Amino acid sequence: MPKKTGLVGGGLAAALVMTLTLALGGCSMETTAPGSARQDAASDAKGSFGPADCRKAKCIALTFDAGPGKDTPELLDILKEKKVHATFFLLGKNHVVKHPDTVRRIQDEGHEVANHTWTHEILTDREPDEIRAELEKTQVAIEKITGKKPRLMRPPQGRTDDTVSEISKELGLSQVLWSATAKDYSTNDSALITKRILDQAGKDGVILLHDIYKGTVPAVPGIIDALQKDGYTFVTVPELMAPAEPVPGTVYRP
Repeated sequence: MPKKTGLVGGGLAAALVMTLTLALGGCSMETTAPGSARQDAASDAKGSFGPADCRKAKCIALTFDAGPGKDTPELLDILKEKKVHATFFLLGKNHVVKHPDTVRRIQDEGHEVANHTWTHEILTDREPDEIRAELEKTQVAIEKITGKKPRLMRPPQGRTDDTVSEISKELGLSQVLWSATAKDYSTNDSALITKRILDQAGKDGVILLHDIYKGTVPAVPGIIDALQKDGYTFVTVPELMAPAEPVPGTVYRP
């Protein structure tokens, strides 16, 4: 898999523009679709169902990366009004530690709290001890706030390899990629963000958005309304694969 230097802060958007498509198209690692995990679940699997049994319903998971930020409370208001639960892949430094009340609210309102590393370093460019620190620091910070360690993580730019997978397994983390992205790091046009997601949406899909960019949160009501009208039920990532449960170290990609 090609490697790029990780950037944070102002360089995050540029790094995503350069390499996000490679994360979906250039990675040769074996992955498991949430639907396949669900289908292969043992008869005694104990994964929790959400508002629907996705073996029968037309389900899709809404996920948000790189927060929480200043607009996340507004997003939570929207999700509460729409009665939709999402999965939040949170950044540790400057996000989790800066917005503990928002992290606590995400947990309390029934969303899935997940790990997006400490500083958005590209894990495949780092040594094992650095990879472990990026993930473990965020695990600890979230647990201090919510009382629970995340069970999911999303590697920055979707970049993973065997070393990342092994360390994720040690830390009890499954890896989650995506099937639909609005590239909202490259535009503030909420209508365009909405169109891109609706064009890519599919059964058992995983939508990737970022609640730190200006155009994203205003696009969410329209995305939810349109997909619900089309028969979709919104679930968290673990609910998407129920009755299977996320397996630490496994890479899930719709």
